[in-house]
Amino acid sequence: MSDTAVKKYVVRLSKDERSTLEDVICKGKHPAATILKARVLLKADVSEAGEGWSDSRIVQALDTSLATVARIRQRLVEQGFDAVLTRKHSPNSARKRVFDGAAEAKLIALACSEPPKGRSRWTLALLEDTVVERKIVERASDNTIGRVLKKTFSNRI
Repeated sequence: MSDTAVKKYVVRLSKDERSTLEDVICKGKHPAATILKARVLLKADVSEAGEGWSDSRIVQALDTSLATVARIRQRLVEQGFDAVLTRKHSPNSARKRVFDGAAEAKLIALACSEPPKGRSRWTLALLEDTVVERKIVERASDNTIGRVLKKTFSNRI
């Protein structure tokens, strides 16, 4: 009996979706979790080009859990292809993000601007004080600022 007969969340990928997933696996740098999702979807695909593997076979081949495979299938069917590959930020997480997109852009612009008089460069502590003074954010640690700037590959700090 085929797995698709009993599967609630059947994976059917288009040629473009398969191509995108193959690119995720083969090209560039992607987080391990994203690569795993791409591999699971390619193995689970029951379209003409797909392999249509059973969940248990995918679990063994990719050294993951049955729950992970089921979640990836479910997310594809319920939320769509793009939702599977993007990392979701939980609105119920314990901490809210300090820097949203707009505040992050202001921080980057500040870090790239001329430092205050008497300073040869911006420091994380100086940026920490300045973003609060300018009401970009209510509060921020130098650690948080460092993470945001590192994410943008800024080397001016």
